[in-house]
Amino acid sequence: MVKKHFTTLFLGIINILLLSSTSEIGAQEIKVFKVGDFDLSGPVKSCLVITDYGKEQYKFNEKGLLTNAITRYNDEDYDITTYKLNGNELVEKRVENYRDGIIVKHTSLANFYELDTTEGKKITEKIISYNKQFLDQYQYDYGRNGKLNSIKRINDSGIDETTITYEVKNGESTETYYLNDVILKSIRVSEASDQNQLAQKTVLTKQFLEGEPHKALEQKYTEMGKLISEVKFSFNKTKKTFLPSESEFYEYNPQGDILSVKIVKNKLERVKNYHYQYDDAGKGNWIKQILTPDNSYITRRIHYYTKVESQENKR
Repeated sequence: MVKKHFTTLFLGIINILLLSSTSEIGAQEIKVFKVGDFDLSGPVKSCLVITDYGKEQYKFNEKGLLTNAITRYNDEDYDITTYKLNGNELVEKRVENYRDGIIVKHTSLANFYELDTTEGKKITEKIISYNKQFLDQYQYDYGRNGKLNSIKRINDSGIDETTITYEVKNGESTETYYLNDVILKSIRVSEASDQNQLAQKTVLTKQFLEGEPHKALEQKYTEMGKLISEVKFSFNKTKKTFLPSESEFYEYNPQGDILSVKIVKNKLERVKNYHYQYDDAGKGNWIKQILTPDNSYITRRIHYYTKVESQENKR
């Protein structure tokens, strides 16, 4: 998961990521979330994120893997996602939706994962609602190199298959996704040096709608993986090319957190500035973030595993 604005990691957007293995443009590889995906570092046990529009709570095991996430809109309305892991492998995911304090069974889901290594690696995911209705089955097939080759979706409507091809040419690597032989998206990764001879990675993602170019996103990263710029494109059917619609440029403070974001759209510029208060645990995690000129804020309450807990858990 790419780290962007910290606020987008929480509440609605991150909740969508936690609840689904699929996206609007096709199936995605199964994801096991880690501490680093939430802009956290160190032996984090739990993190409560508080904003003026809701709360998120995340719990991690000692390996730094996410085991529980709660999105709380108010005391009576909340969603709970629980991950059951076998080592680093996801074996079960449960999404429970509560409204007025009562579980909503037709929207609450149980995902079960089965690993088969008889011929290569194959993972089967079955999705069942809490009212015992079968919804979907996904079959993830991997090649001998460990890369995902195809995802087959089976339900009452039939069978859909997403295939992924890989190509390396002139120092660039490209992944292309097809749904039932119709192109969905392509991801091209290239590396070069900037004017200061510092390594940069460029990721260009093109999305297609019914096989036709639709929109694109170009992201540039430093050698350390920090996002430094992002350009959004829309496809102009008249000129038959992608044209930029919005650009964002990122700067970071010495702690590695976003300091400012300059947004350029329709020749107009605006800048968002981030200010932080850090914890006293020496882990480098911020506990309060203030965004100006919006004057919005996020507060985080972070708890860490202690050495005593780690020793007791190993017994």
